[in-house]
Amino acid sequence: MIPRPEHPQPQCERAEWINLNGEWEFCLDSGVSGMARRLYEQEHLEGRILVPFCPESRLSGVENRDFLNCVWYRRDITVPEGWHGGRVLLHFGAVDHEAHIFLNGKEVGTHLGGYASFTVDLTGHIRAGVNSLCVCAIDDDRNPLFGHGKQSREYHSHRCYYTRVTGIWQTVWLEHVPEVYIKSFRLFPDPENSALTLEAELCGSGDLTAEAFYEGKPVGTLRLRSAHGGTVIGTMALSELHLWEVGNGRLYDLSLTYGDDRVSSYFGMRSLALDGYRFLINGKSVFQRLVLDQGYYPDGVYTAPSEEALICDIRISQEAGFNGARLHQKVFEPRFLYHCDRMGYLVWGEYGNWGIDYSDISALPAFLSEWREVLKRDFNHPSIVGWAPLNETWDYDGRKQDDRLLLSLYEQTKAYDPTRPCIDTSGAYHVKTDIYDLHDYIQSPEKFGQIFALPTPEQITGEFRNHHVKSVLHQGDYRHGQPFFVSEYGGIKWDVNSGLSEAWGYGDAPHSIEEFRERYRGLTDILLDNPCMFGFCYTQLYDVEQETNGLYTYNRTPKCDVSFFREVNRRKAAIED
Repeated sequence: MIPRPEHPQPQCERAEWINLNGEWEFCLDSGVSGMARRLYEQEHLEGRILVPFCPESRLSGVENRDFLNCVWYRRDITVPEGWHGGRVLLHFGAVDHEAHIFLNGKEVGTHLGGYASFTVDLTGHIRAGVNSLCVCAIDDDRNPLFGHGKQSREYHSHRCYYTRVTGIWQTVWLEHVPEVYIKSFRLFPDPENSALTLEAELCGSGDLTAEAFYEGKPVGTLRLRSAHGGTVIGTMALSELHLWEVGNGRLYDLSLTYGDDRVSSYFGMRSLALDGYRFLINGKSVFQRLVLDQGYYPDGVYTAPSEEALICDIRISQEAGFNGARLHQKVFEPRFLYHCDRMGYLVWGEYGNWGIDYSDISALPAFLSEWREVLKRDFNHPSIVGWAPLNETWDYDGRKQDDRLLLSLYEQTKAYDPTRPCIDTSGAYHVKTDIYDLHDYIQSPEKFGQIFALPTPEQITGEFRNHHVKSVLHQGDYRHGQPFFVSEYGGIKWDVNSGLSEAWGYGDAPHSIEEFRERYRGLTDILLDNPCMFGFCYTQLYDVEQETNGLYTYNRTPKCDVSFFREVNRRKAAIED
């Protein structure tokens, strides 16, 4: 059976596609000499690996957790007879970090960045019958120009740094499209006017037809003409309005036809706005009860073993009373976002930026281009309510952080997506931000309340203080009246098995479940009761390796009856309607 057989991109599905997951030939290239040795011309590689799981994972069959500077993959692919004419596209969900793609011994594409999806056009290179596909992935987890997220830059995992990821870690698939086809599209919902604006990038001339359906019933049609390809824009009126809301992801189906090209997609109707301290969804103040989700799995590392595992993480979060998550230090796969869309689950999108030298402006191009790819890929997901591209940016080896780097990333994010708020860097060094957020891991509810139990931000003496990193960096000034929330708190160390000598979390571990509950309720009540606080984010949903501050174990087993968390979290907040 092919692992992860489901279509990896539910917002852009075509009928003619082939999942390339499964067994590939594989070898390590510790000296990064494979190019010189022309491995891409070899008929076979000696090892085996199960794609899409990284070689560090158990599920890959390799489970090598050393620093893997370079790895090679090879397999045969055959184009179906019915794919004559048009274009053959090779898609990669993600490859960490520098990918080189070879077909029949010739390099046909490259990509830099370990998180964004990318496509290689094989048209003109692929031949009838069997073709040899080869992938080289080069990875340097100590390079300060690239983001590595929570991947450990030491041999062992430690504190909040975990197992590394190298090479292919998301689905690989082939797709056939006509010569005239839909290259990409953006969707702009307008609930106030019961309308959807479509912006499509097209290849070739023809008529574009968009049809919307709700529960199988036609509710809207739009026709646009493109004489020479390029970008077309139009607005579709909807005969029925069904709002996408927290806990109820009412999704419309969307069918796009352009010549012989047919794409199946979907959308949700919701609006976002900031109003003073309030965060409005569909015009209502909604308190965001978020939890930190890092997207790690005991057997797959970055890659969920199954689609059911993706759904499980959303379900157990909702059962604990959360209505969304910060997707932390990793770009999550589109299939996960689809289930967030479907289940009405709020998410904040983030880049795996840790490891970057923020004192060096030359680091900007290295990850900015990939961040643009992420924005383009995930723009249409209604579940995404905000962007926080960076997390806890720091001065580097005594050199001051370059503000221009953060400012440029904020400006370019807003230029591409003016529909969502953007936080320049979560919880640390704000330069320009729509929302002021901070991280505070004070464990005493009494001391926590001295900062956050005040009725208005104006009554807080001086700047908001980030007690987690206050000794290391400047926090940035708070603008009077700016919306704010505590986007990391808690993180209570809770090693229920008491078996990890290196178990790590914030503060002293509670001596009893009663003590844990008292601390959790005390901290959370303070944030819920602040009439200017629009949300919180608790650290974290489940343990990750040695970091044992989850409400669930790494295997997603609840550490206690989750009805307690549900009762605390779901209490009405002071700011919400």
